Amino acid sequence: MTNKKIIHPNSLLTRRTAMSGLALGGAGLMAAGMSAPPTLAKTDWTLDLDSAEDNCKAMIKLQADLSGADTFGGFAGDVWAMVPNEGNFHVFNTYGIGASHVEYRPAEQAWRFYHREALLYLDPQTNEILDSWYNPFTEQRVEVLHIINEHVNRYYEVGSGDGANLRNRKGGINFPRPYEVHGDNLLFRVSFYRLEDNVMPRKDYPLHSQSDKYQTTELWGMMGRLSEIMDPNVTSASCMTSWSRIAGWLPFMEMGDRPGQMVYHSHAYKMDDGPAELPDNIRAFFEKDYPEYFESPREWSTDAERVSTWTYSKNLIDKRRAVGLKAGETAFSWPQT
Repeated sequence: MTNKKIIHPNSLLTRRTAMSGLALGGAGLMAAGMSAPPTLAKTDWTLDLDSAEDNCKAMIKLQADLSGADTFGGFAGDVWAMVPNEGNFHVFNTYGIGASHVEYRPAEQAWRFYHREALLYLDPQTNEILDSWYNPFTEQRVEVLHIINEHVNRYYEVGSGDGANLRNRKGGINFPRPYEVHGDNLLFRVSFYRLEDNVMPRKDYPLHSQSDKYQTTELWGMMGRLSEIMDPNVTSASCMTSWSRIAGWLPFMEMGDRPGQMVYHSHAYKMDDGPAELPDNIRAFFEKDYPEYFESPREWSTDAERVSTWTYSKNLIDKRRAVGLKAGETAFSWPQT
C-alpha cells in the first residue's frame, strides 16, 4: 500500500456541480422533479429528441462537447463484494478519470467518440491508493491491478434506422435512445448486459477465473439541464452521470470459483477546469505515471481492439507463466518476488 492520502470520494463537490445543482443524488433529483412540467416549452426545443440525429447530439452535449473540444471528468465511488448467504462487504473505494472528444463522420452517418479512462482502487477506510490488498476471503495479500484503459472509444450511429436495438454492428450505440424530461432535467438511461466466453477459461486459469462465461452489467444514467441542451450556443452541457457495474471477481483477487459478485457504484462530473479540480494526490498520481490520461486519444481504435481488465490480466499471467509460474499458482502474491 502506498502512503498517498486522498480526500474521501463522497466529500467531493466541483464548481460545476455546485452551480448546476446536480450534486444531489440521482434518486433525489428524480423524486423532486417527477411531477414538474418541463420548464422549456416543447415548441421552444431546438433539438427533436425523437430523431436519431438530434437525440444523439443531446447525449453528446451531456457526455462531451459537440464542437470537438476535449472534455474531462472525474468519478468517485465504491465497490462491494456480495457473497450469497454470507453478507455484503465494502472492499474498495474508487476514483476514476476520463477524457473525451467527438468527431462526426458524414459518410458513416455516425459520431466517433474518442475516450480514455482509468480507475484507481482505494482503501475503503483510509482512501489510500492501493499497491496491494489484503483479501479477507482468502486471507492472502495480493497485488492490485488498477483499471488503465488506453482506449474506450465508442461509435454512435444515427443513420442505421435501427434505434430499437441498443448495440450497432460496430459494437457502439444506435440512436435514438429513450429519454425522460422532468422539469429542467433531461435523463438518458443506457443499460448494457453482456454474456460471452471468458478469455480465461477455468481449466487454464482456475485461481483467477470464476466461470467459463464472462457476464457483466453496466447501468448508466446521464442527467443534465434541458435548457442548456436546447441552447444552440452551448456545445457542452452540465452533466451528472451515475454508473453501476455488476460483475464477477477480479482476477487479481484470486478467488477462483467462489460464489459472489462485485458491485461498483460511482457518480461522474464534468470538470470545467480539467485536472486542476482533481484531489491533489489523484492528480499527482496521474501526473507522475499516466499524464496522457488528462487528454483524449487522437487515434481511433475499434471495440475489438479494446484491452479489458480480463485481457490485461490474462496477458500478465501468461508472461509470468513464461518464466516459471504454473497453472493454479498465485500470480499476484504480495510482495512480488
